[in-house]
Amino acid sequence: MNAKNVQQLIELARAGNADAFCALYDVYRHRLYRYAYYRLGNAVDAEDAVSECVLSAWRQIGNLREPDAFPSWIFRILSHCCGQLIDQQITQRQHTSLDKAPDDAGNAGAENSATLQGGAASNMSSGAAGDSADTWLDLRQALDQLSDEERNIVLFSAVAGLKSREIADLTGKTAGSVRSSLSRSLKKLRGYLS
Repeated sequence: MNAKNVQQLIELARAGNADAFCALYDVYRHRLYRYAYYRLGNAVDAEDAVSECVLSAWRQIGNLREPDAFPSWIFRILSHCCGQLIDQQITQRQHTSLDKAPDDAGNAGAENSATLQGGAASNMSSGAAGDSADTWLDLRQALDQLSDEERNIVLFSAVAGLKSREIADLTGKTAGSVRSSLSRSLKKLRGYLS
C-alpha cells in the first residue's frame, strides 16, 4: 500500500471510521507483532501487548494531531504496553516468590522450570513469523547484551521500520544521537553474532 493510501486511512480512522482503522492495522500488524515479540520474548505476551496497543490506539486515534506521526505514535503506545506487561510480570513474580512456602520451593522450582523450558521451546520453534529456533535464540541472546535503550532503538529501527527522526521523538534523543546509538548497538550485535 502506498503512502498516499495510508495517509487516507489515517484521516478516515481519525474521523472514527472503524474499517479504515482495521485496514491501517493490517498495514502495521506484522511490524507491531515483531517488535513486541522481540521485546517480550514470546508469542503470547507479544499478542497480548499488540491487542492492548490496538485497543488503546483505536480509543485515542481521534487525538492524533499529525497523520505523519502515526508510525511513531502507535509504536509509542506499543512500547508503553510492553513496558506495562513487563512491570506486571515482575510484580507477579515477586509476589509468587514471596508467597511460596520454603518446603515447597524445591518442587515448585522444578515444576516451573519444566513449564518454562517447554514454553520456551514451543515459542522458539514457532519463531517470530518464520524465524528458525536457532536464529531466534541467537538474536534473543544478542539483544539481551544491549541495554534497554539500545534494544529499543534497534527494534524501532530494524523491526518497526522507523526513521531516526521518529525514534528521536519516541526516545527524547536527537536524531543524530539515535543514529550514533543505533550504529554502536548494531556493531555490538554483529560482534556477538559473529
